[in-house]
Amino acid sequence: MKIEQINTKSIDEIREEMIDTVTCSKSDIFRIGEQCRTDYENMTNELKSIKQMMVKLNEEGQQLENQVLEARVMLSEVSMNFKKYSEGEVRDAYEKAHQLQMDLSINWQYKKQLLEKRDDLERRLIGLDETIDRADQLISQISVVMNYLTSDLKQVGKALENAKAKQDFGLKIIEAQEEERKRLSREIHDGPAQMLANVIMRSDLIERVYREKGVEEAFSEITSFKIMVRSALYEVRRIIYDLRPMALDDLGLVPTLRKYLQTIEEYHNHSKIEFVNIGLERRLPTKYEVALFRMIQESVQNALKHANACEIKVRLEITNAAITVLVKDNGSGFDTTQKKPESFGIIGMRERVDLLDGELTFDSKIGKGTAVLIQVPLNN
Repeated sequence: MKIEQINTKSIDEIREEMIDTVTCSKSDIFRIGEQCRTDYENMTNELKSIKQMMVKLNEEGQQLENQVLEARVMLSEVSMNFKKYSEGEVRDAYEKAHQLQMDLSINWQYKKQLLEKRDDLERRLIGLDETIDRADQLISQISVVMNYLTSDLKQVGKALENAKAKQDFGLKIIEAQEEERKRLSREIHDGPAQMLANVIMRSDLIERVYREKGVEEAFSEITSFKIMVRSALYEVRRIIYDLRPMALDDLGLVPTLRKYLQTIEEYHNHSKIEFVNIGLERRLPTKYEVALFRMIQESVQNALKHANACEIKVRLEITNAAITVLVKDNGSGFDTTQKKPESFGIIGMRERVDLLDGELTFDSKIGKGTAVLIQVPLNN
């Protein structure tokens, strides 16, 4: 089929339906996984209780066996010397032996039931564990699919007008993906990976301190250990948030931006980031929210990493007809008259704004900061 004959609108509609279907499937699998985790925890607690009861029953059974043995000895004594004991004593000896035998039988039956229940719970726990692992794998696989479906390929028909455009577009995507993977690899290696390695070393140190210096010194090491673990958890959450903040799907663009910029400001404690929303605070179609969030994210990161800005202002205005974003910093700036190869981040911003039929402009001077203006019309 020729490129001119492709109905890109139909492709986009099919793609949106696929996204909705995959999103629903991901939610269902997530709920199944969470329910399995809840059942797993409940069964684990029940299994623990059963094992405790079995220990108690074993102790009681041992006592009953000893008492039955003594009762049998007594019963044998009564039988052999029948005339030495009164009728009541003989009757009591028989009744006591019979009652103890009954108690021991009940104890055995109860232990047998608990043993069967324990074995059943252990089998079910193995099955639940496998289901949880499978659900996690499916969610991971679906996330990969969603990443492709929600990427900047919505208007792919325009990029396929000729073979060279298609090739260049594919190469840019591959290069951008590799660059992002390198960045993530560096962040994980320099952040959480190093901290987790330190966690292992510190755990060994705590054991040695406990043995050599006692509880107080070990408790002091544990306090420091907890701070290190919290720091590692913060780094992991920050990386996850950079990849795809879940709040973007749940709460929308404005609350997510507010939280994201606050988090970035706390992480880069030498910089002040001000966020102002002067328009409507309402939900937008997914393609607008994702694209705008990524463009603002890229602008702020460029200001922090490349321009060394200590003050950044982000202004967002949403009206019924358009969206306007202004990201302004007091960083080092650059000469807009000099032509130089654009970074992958700026290329991605231009592609995103083009897909939304918007405009992207840069206003910058060396030593006087940079202003990034994003204007996107809202097609009702």
